[in-house]
Amino acid sequence: MKKKIKLIDVADAVGVSAITVSRVLRKPELVSEAVRLRVTEAVARLGYVPDPAARALASARTDVLGILIPSVTNNVFSAVLRGIYDRVEGLPFNIQLGNTRYSVLEEERLLGVFSRQRPAGLIITGRDQSARSMALLRQADCPIVQIMELGDEPIDMMVGLSHRDAGLAAIRHLQERGYRRIGFLGARMDPRTQRRLEGYEQAMRETGQFDERLIVTTQRASTVTLGCELLSELLSRTQEVDAVFCNNDDLAIGVLFECQRRRISVPDEFGICGFNDLEMMAVANPPITSVRTNREEMGRRAIEMLIARIAGDPIDTAVVDLGFEIVARQSTAGLLVREPRSV
Repeated sequence: MKKKIKLIDVADAVGVSAITVSRVLRKPELVSEAVRLRVTEAVARLGYVPDPAARALASARTDVLGILIPSVTNNVFSAVLRGIYDRVEGLPFNIQLGNTRYSVLEEERLLGVFSRQRPAGLIITGRDQSARSMALLRQADCPIVQIMELGDEPIDMMVGLSHRDAGLAAIRHLQERGYRRIGFLGARMDPRTQRRLEGYEQAMRETGQFDERLIVTTQRASTVTLGCELLSELLSRTQEVDAVFCNNDDLAIGVLFECQRRRISVPDEFGICGFNDLEMMAVANPPITSVRTNREEMGRRAIEMLIARIAGDPIDTAVVDLGFEIVARQSTAGLLVREPRSV
């Protein structure tokens, strides 16, 4: 008996999501001409015939917007959620939140749960989903927005920033301020942190200053206490270090405390740069330089993109780059003309 060709078979043959195939068949004006031609060719070649009953069933969506984030306690994602809830207020949708806890298996499980509930749309963190998660997302016949990052091949839509470029810019800022022996302190080491590390390494190699001893990382969750510990480990590895780039602000605050405990003057002897620019960075003493990310706007924009797609309205672009900003403060004001110090 000949196998019945399904929508997902066409999607797999073309290398796109089931959402895209469905959109080509129902609202081709929302899809680029190149993709539209590939899909229609595959439909004809495979002999796919849409099932009216299945299509009617598939259109029976709930009012749920599923949101998958890796942490509900991290201030970074709290800001994203503020943007999401602010924008969805007054709209006929309900938010259902899933916490993956940085676990690939938990992300797969939650995507399975969401898929069975037939959500109106999904927001998922990052672009490094497992093969199983990708398969579940491709089969989900609803709009999807990946947040926090950028990439050339979104599942459907994407809004975020380049963490590699942000890391590169942070190190160049420190170099411009006269720092040369710059360390990298990283915790959790999720894909976004790894890309910040790639930017750090690129900047250090470009100036011939790369030294593996200057990189201290751990899989442990970020805390202020951990920032103190990582700086202590860095200083035990090498006697020459004059600044650090921390993969988040919790670590940066810990570094400041450890410098104060050791009576290392910030910024005269040592520079500190964090990431995310949480409120505490501006009120620290001295105030700490950080990479500002537009987290609330990211949440708002993701919801707006979902709403437009649900309504069948066109969007300007499937990938939105919200960028970042180096917010320079007193913690990186030193070493403009001095040689690197020995600790």
